[in-house]
Amino acid sequence: MDVAKKSVVLIQAGSPPAEIFDALGDYPSWFCNTLGLPIDQVEIVRVFHGEKLPPVDPLRVAIITGSFAMVTDRLPWSEATAQWIRDAMAVEMPLFGVCYGHQLMAHALGGRVGYHPDGAEIGCHDIRLLAGATDDPLLMHMPMRFAAHLTHMQTVIEPPPGVKVLAASDHDPHQIIRYGPNAISAQFHPEFTTDVCAAIVRFHAETLREEGKDPDVLLKQISATPDATAVLPRFVAQAL
Repeated sequence: MDVAKKSVVLIQAGSPPAEIFDALGDYPSWFCNTLGLPIDQVEIVRVFHGEKLPPVDPLRVAIITGSFAMVTDRLPWSEATAQWIRDAMAVEMPLFGVCYGHQLMAHALGGRVGYHPDGAEIGCHDIRLLAGATDDPLLMHMPMRFAAHLTHMQTVIEPPPGVKVLAASDHDPHQIIRYGPNAISAQFHPEFTTDVCAAIVRFHAETLREEGKDPDVLLKQISATPDATAVLPRFVAQAL
């Protein structure tokens, strides 16, 4: 990978709330730490601030981040990014969507996104690979069950036609979706550390209690998620 050409593009769809930002930094640093790349060697496009998306390019890799926005709000920058995803798919540009990015890819390509009928999925939870994952080049060497960090209120209600759903959790049946040979997305967060996950649980504590969930129990369940984390750098390595 020629990092001097910034082969990795981070499509930033939001930032964490101020108290998390001040303590733990912004999304680009989380992703770059996971990828093992200096932040100045990744092109960061803050689409939620109206920054212009780059031309689609099959020789580059794009990662679409999470957000505290909602895909169903169809904000102008989000819908513009959805069109960019369709354009990127047309040239088989490598794409990896995370959380909001996962939902936005599904929305852009003909799926349906909405609020999960059972409320939020937040904390550290088990993900299980489905039968098709055993032949997937990105997932074939992973354990069939692994821990991952999650935070989402909306979800992929219906995946786009023709895709492969490769993983599920007890809460959400669409944890990993493959759209084509170079395009995949995950509802969970490979870029989260245990500190980030704990901060997210604390931030949503009131909502969790309203849904009958115990934030203290969720905090105790947080652990490292090496298998989930490894998915993202492996995708980039395979793509480039």
